[in-house]
Amino acid sequence: MKRGKKYQEAAKQVDRSVAYEPKEAMELVKKVAVAKFDETIEVHIRTGCDSRHADQQIRGAVVLPNGTGRSVKVLVFAKDAKIDEALAAGADYAGGDELIPKIQNEGWLDFDVVVATPDMMGVVGRLGKVLGPKGLMPNPKAGTVTMDVTKAIADIKAGKVEYRLDKANIIHVPIGKASFDADKLNENFETLINALIKAKPAALKGQYMKSISVAPTMGPGVKIISNRY
Repeated sequence: MKRGKKYQEAAKQVDRSVAYEPKEAMELVKKVAVAKFDETIEVHIRTGCDSRHADQQIRGAVVLPNGTGRSVKVLVFAKDAKIDEALAAGADYAGGDELIPKIQNEGWLDFDVVVATPDMMGVVGRLGKVLGPKGLMPNPKAGTVTMDVTKAIADIKAGKVEYRLDKANIIHVPIGKASFDADKLNENFETLINALIKAKPAALKGQYMKSISVAPTMGPGVKIISNRY
């Protein structure tokens, strides 16, 4: 893959043979974020898990102390009083069955996170083929299937991020923006890592986190020391 001049210049600042201390990596990743927009900083963790085994799956969510730096649109599927509660709590959209054709037939996807009360999951299930591939299906492990819609919305708006193992056994999670100072990025990183340590599958044998890197949207990755996790 051919890279542009900006990327190549930025990459010269990173020693590919070195795994950096987390704080040092955050300072470096800010330097290599040279795009004209405020790039998202994302952590990529290659694990020793095998996603083909149910007992080695990882999925959950964590609220980052400094948020993600992006505003998130929340859609809530609920009934009656819970719709009013969701809107009062700051949901961007809330409703029930009437939203199904809008999403299915009109391709409406102007939201980033979907929350549903348990009694609406039968309805939301009909959207599996649309929401599933986009990672938008509500899930109890991520705290997005709940009767406490007020807390769910507050957490999401405060900077809650989901983490899950992909087919290549890698976890990708945003931890902020290039405009964040390194301390805030590092605090978000440590919060994420601590959540993942707690989520380590009991069935896993061998090293859990094989490699960790952090990268801006358009820039090169920076390796972080992973053998301590």
